[in-house]
Amino acid sequence: MRRFALALGSNLGDSRRIFEQALVRLEATLGPLDVAPLYRTEPVSAISQPPFLNTVVLGSTRLAAGELLELTQRVEADFGRERNAGELPEGPRTLDIDLLVLGDEQRSGEAPLLPHPRLRLRRFVLAPLCDLAPDWPLPPDGATACELLGRLPDSPWVERLAEPLRCVKVASQSDRSVR
Repeated sequence: MRRFALALGSNLGDSRRIFEQALVRLEATLGPLDVAPLYRTEPVSAISQPPFLNTVVLGSTRLAAGELLELTQRVEADFGRERNAGELPEGPRTLDIDLLVLGDEQRSGEAPLLPHPRLRLRRFVLAPLCDLAPDWPLPPDGATACELLGRLPDSPWVERLAEPLRCVKVASQSDRSVR
């Protein structure tokens, strides 16, 4: 089993509910996930758009990197994401799930790239990851999310929200709706 981190982001629709439902789908395959606090964050793009809601989840899996990527893209599609269909890079979306880290795996030639190539530059990823796993040494050099976060400027802003996501569980394999 390898430890992994996924980043979730949304700024269209009811982002909190989208996260709750996406977690049900992810946990149906991956098992229990640890969920970081929610953050409201400034978009990193010059495109005019509303703030994002972001979080990070941690778990353990035997899935290969490509299988984990396929799973996350299926969940994104469940919420209306159409990759490569005129979507603006760093533009608004109902759900974005990025594979940040999978064990100590490093990949540079084929998707998914690991660790995520912009992990070290994104306050909206490092802040919740620091909350959830402050001492986790990340590849390739063992720096922690908290150390990396401390090296970044204060912009774009990130704001931790007080209210966590509701706990949601799969009712049964045939009924995966949020209750």
